[in-house]
Order: sequence, then structure tokens, then C-alpha cells
Amino acid sequence: MTANDDSPTPTLTALADAHGIATEYWSFFGDRVHVPATTLRLILHAMGIDAEDEPSAAAALAAADEAPWRSLLPPSAVVRRGAGEVLVHVADGCDVEIAVTLEDGSRRSIPIPDQEPESRTIDGRRVWRVRVPLPPDLPLGWHLLRAGEHRHGVPSRAGQATLVVTPDRISPPPTRRGAGDRAWGLMAQLYSVRSRESWGIGDFADLGDLATVAAEHGADFLLVNPIHAAEVTTPIEPSPYLPATRRFIAPLYVRPEDIREASYLSAADRALLAAAKAPAAATDTDAERVDRDLAWTAKLAALEIVHAAPRTAARQHALDAFTAAGGTALEDFALWCALEEHYAGLPAGTTRPDEARDIRSPLVAQLRAQLADRIAFHTWLQWVADEQAQAAHRAAREAGMSIGVMHDLAVGVDPKGSDAWSLRDLYAPGIRVGAPPDMYNQQGQDWSQPPWLPPALAATGYAALRDMIRNLLRHAGALRIDHVIGLFRLWWIPAGQGPTTGTYVRYDHEAMIGVLALEAERAGAVVIGEDLGNVEPWVRDYLSSRGVLGTSVLWFEYEGESFRPPEHYREAVLATVNTHDLPPTAGYLALEHVDLRARLGLLTQPLEEVRAEAIAERDRMLQVLRERGLIGADATEQEVVEALHVLLTASPSLLLGVGLVDAVGERRVQNQPGTHREYPNWQVPLAGPDGACILIEDLAANERFVSLTAAVSRALRNPLG
Repeated sequence: MTANDDSPTPTLTALADAHGIATEYWSFFGDRVHVPATTLRLILHAMGIDAEDEPSAAAALAAADEAPWRSLLPPSAVVRRGAGEVLVHVADGCDVEIAVTLEDGSRRSIPIPDQEPESRTIDGRRVWRVRVPLPPDLPLGWHLLRAGEHRHGVPSRAGQATLVVTPDRISPPPTRRGAGDRAWGLMAQLYSVRSRESWGIGDFADLGDLATVAAEHGADFLLVNPIHAAEVTTPIEPSPYLPATRRFIAPLYVRPEDIREASYLSAADRALLAAAKAPAAATDTDAERVDRDLAWTAKLAALEIVHAAPRTAARQHALDAFTAAGGTALEDFALWCALEEHYAGLPAGTTRPDEARDIRSPLVAQLRAQLADRIAFHTWLQWVADEQAQAAHRAAREAGMSIGVMHDLAVGVDPKGSDAWSLRDLYAPGIRVGAPPDMYNQQGQDWSQPPWLPPALAATGYAALRDMIRNLLRHAGALRIDHVIGLFRLWWIPAGQGPTTGTYVRYDHEAMIGVLALEAERAGAVVIGEDLGNVEPWVRDYLSSRGVLGTSVLWFEYEGESFRPPEHYREAVLATVNTHDLPPTAGYLALEHVDLRARLGLLTQPLEEVRAEAIAERDRMLQVLRERGLIGADATEQEVVEALHVLLTASPSLLLGVGLVDAVGERRVQNQPGTHREYPNWQVPLAGPDGACILIEDLAANERFVSLTAAVSRALRNPLG
């Protein structure tokens, strides 16, 4: 080994493997990559494991090997209903009793069958590994497993573990309107879709109205961008995929005058409400950019007025019940919001003390008491946001949608946000999530988000994952999970390193998907995983076996050099023509994805080559449409867009998605990957081909919208073939 050789030793390799860290992987380009020792040590350090030298690595490897034998019970167990066992480690000469306390409070003893257990010597004493099969009739739910070890009737050790019993698979999506077992829905960026009553940004009232319009035109669901809460002080992060928290929703989407207490305001306060709204509402027809900062500043002023209004006893009781149900998690989020306001309001140049970054510090305890009124205000905001999200989903279902609102789950959180602060022990310090190099991003990607620590998730019984999914599904019929492979493995990048120096870290996917399946089944919800890109085939098969639908995008479906016939698509997917990271179909056909990257300096090949490749791709797709008789030689842009969606109905896919941008002829992309300030990502309002803003009230009379939704509904009832 040379002085500059950064190859890991066998001991370091074994230690990394023991903790789910990939020591080698296959790149997007088909190369076998060996992960350097430096990367492995930095990631192990983030997990709290000392591997700085060979003796330390050897000691850590021995500790990892012995760790299960030192605990009576594992920290948690996630099993499928009707199957599963728990490994119990019992000291020599002791007996053990196992029982489970079910969610309903009842208790059941679990018999231990005769067996010849394995044994090991740990710290000079013999320990036996006893396999305890779980009763096959345990109900679905979150239970508590208890074990008591005793010697000659005298208790010696006790242990307990979270026991999660999950369904084998999630039930299939419901459908309607004689379309067999298939359904279609609209996909929209909520912030971009406004009405004449909006405050400069789409809100929960607009969500209900848009869902109603979509349902009237045959849609069974409405997929919107993540509605996770962002900052409560300006500037607000535009990307819904970089939220402050994934456990609570954004009050930015609240419509103040729809809060019941707004109707009790005095004439003077109603005038103040109208005055607060005016500057934000004036931007509703601005087709250039959604101004979140302006909208939130206006809404915050109005919300404080409404919050001060008296509440009836029944309303106060409802707020109290919501607060109690939210528990510590809700209080901690409201505390974070209050702290953000507190430090934003200090004189310029004031430095936030490090103590404020620790939720357990004496300073934070002091501020928790000092800021009690603002904590109560932000708790109330979550309550009214929850009420309005519920009303939107109810409107969708009452309008006839079989699924209703479909929410989107971001892959991670802002490192400066609420979750990373209040759940700090669950996140790997000094690590950022991203992606390795591929053909689109040759330097890899750094998403700036901290990853969950796999052992910490297990140690806390996956409570954070449960709460996140449960809260999102409170008022939704479906959930799309961005980068669903993140429940299997994530690309960890040590701080100060580039994306190319990262590696994959594995998660317990059986546990993660099990928790997801349980919460989705209890909510009666459909789950879709975004499984595009470099995903091993077995992952897609596994997700399908658990009832999690995948994702197919028309432009990405290839068989060799040709487009894959839609008849060959997977059945268990949400199939779409495009994604929010591509221009709308009209823009894609016009090569806007090439022109925009050229304008922004993002191309890695000569413009002429990229344009020629894009033209060839478009021509291949147009030829497919002609061969099937879906367009003529002189088809218009609108006819081609409709034909592409009709072509999609020939697939066996259970769900079909139609972008609202496609339905109105918009050309601008919502998000241009590889940019930050260069393009107004996640800030583009809905507009038509003429560049004029389109409001929700305009949709029912919009010729393109009516024509495309009718074509999809008609084709889904009578698919091609």
C-alpha cells in the first residue's frame, strides 16, 4: 500500500458493511466504484463510530457484532401480519417471559417454543439467543413488546420494544365511472394555481375549487406539490422539496377570511383584513412570478388579526383537542417558529447563540416560557391549516373523486429547519444527501439535506416516520413519495466533500415500507413511489409486492433505441407524459428544455448536438403517434399534446396523471435542475400559450382544458387496441 493509497483495510470494509455503508457500487455508467477509506471513516464518524485507525476499527467491529447479544430485546420490531419472530437474548441460567401490550391496552402472553438456541460468551458469561415466533393473529397496529428475565423467580432484567404489525400489501386504488380498475387525475403546483380570491398564491380554498373542477371533468385525484411547512420569516425557500419540516403543513396556504372567526370581526378589523390582502391579491394576475414573501407578509398580518378574535367554547375545545393530539411534536414545531421570529426581530448583526440551536438547552427552556404567546399562535396556525386542508379533501371527494387529494412527500428537510433542530439526534451530523454522477449531472448532486440515522430510527420505534406519514394522510386519499429509493438507500456525502466522494447507506426497507403500508392502509390511501432513475429492478418488484405503485414517464420509457409501447408499461404505476422537472409538453415539443439549458449555460455538449438529439427524439415520438393514427401529417401542437395523453391510456397502468400545465398549453418549466438563482424555480404561475395568467375560474371555459380532459376520460373508457 502506498502512502497516498486511500483503500480501506479488510477491517474497515467489514465495519462499514456491518453498518450498512456501501464499500463499492456500480455507477450509472456501468463502472464498479470502490469507496475510499476517507469516505467510510467520515460516514462512520457521523454514525458515532470511531474508526480513525485499525485498532479503533477492530474494536468497533467487535462491538457491532456483539451489540444484539447485550440487549434482552431489539429496540423495535416491524413484522408483517401473520408472520415474524423476535430474537431474545437471555443470560445463562435465567428464564424469560414475553408478552405484548396491544394498542387497545389489552395484554397477551407469547409462548416460547422448545428449541436448541445458539449461544455466545459475552463479557465472560454465556448468553442464549431464543427465537420467539409472534402469534399469527396479532392485529395490525403499534404495540409494545415486553420481556422479563428472572433467575429462580427473582427478576434480573427487563426490556421493551416497539412492535409494529403491518399489512402484507396496501389495498389497490379505488376507481369510478366505468373505467374498470383504472383512474386518471390532474397534477398541479398548488402555489401556481390562483383564483380571483387568492392572496397572490394558490391556497387550500383554491385546492378544493381546483379539485371540484377536475372532478367535474372526470378526474379521480388531484396531485399537488409538497405542502410541508417552510420558514415563518422571510425570505421563504421557494422549493417545496426543501421544507423546514415534513411533519406539519404550511400556513402559507391558509386563506385568512375562510377561518370561522373572521366572520366575527368588527367592521374596523375587516377593513384591516382587506387592506392586508390588497397588495398580495393585486399579483393574482401576474404571470411572471409567485411572490411568497409578499403573500406571507400579507397573510401573517391578517392571521394575527383573526387569531385575536374571540372563539366560541366549541371552537376552543376543538383547538385544545388538536393541541393535545399534536403533543410535544407540535409544541416543538411552534417553538421553533417562535424562535425564528424572535431572532429575526433582533437588531442587525446580532448573532444567534449556539445554545439556541439545542432544543434541550436552558436558554431554549427560558425562551419557551418567554415566547408562550407566539407558540400558542403558531399552534393555532397549524389548527386552521389542518381544518382548511381537510375541507379541500372533503370538497374533492364530495365532487365525485374516488381518491381525492394526493399529497407529495419530499425526500428530506432543510438542515436549518424545524425537524433538523427538534429531532437532531435522528439526523447524521456533517452529512448531506444527494446523488452520484449520471448523464444529466456529471458532477453528481448535493441536495443539502441531512439524512436520517438508520439505528436512531430503529431505536425510536420509527415514530418520526410514522408521524410524518400519518399527518400527511390525515386529509388525503393518496401519497406520492419523491425518490422512494430513499427508503432503501441514500447517497451520503460527507461535509466538505463533493458529491462524487459519497457512497450509499442502506436503510431497513422492510421496516420503512412496513410502517408506510400500515399508515396508508389505516388511512385508506394509495401510495405512489417515484422510482425513476438508477433503481435496482428488485426494488421495483418489492414495492409492487407491497402495493406501492411506481412511476412511468412517457419520455423516459425506452426499449433499446425505441420508445417502449405503452402496452408494455408496468401495471402498478402512475403513468404520466411529463414531470415537474421537464417543461410542459408544449414546451418540450418546442425544445424548450434544450433552449433553456443553453441560455443558462448548463449544456455539457455543443448546442447543435443536443438540439439534434432532441429533434430526433421528438420525431420518433411523432412517428409513433402517426403509426397509431392518433395525429395527421399537419397536426397542431394541441392535437399532439392530446394524442400523447391518449397514447398513454393504452398502458395497463392503474393511474394516469395529466399535468394542468399540459391542459392549458403552458410552456415554462416549474423547476430547472442544476439551477438555484439562475431560474425562478417553483415560482412560475399558471399561464396559457399566450403568456396570460389562467385562474381557476377560467378553467371550465378553457378550450384546451376541456378538450384534453374529455379526450383522456373518453380514451380511458375505450382504450386503444
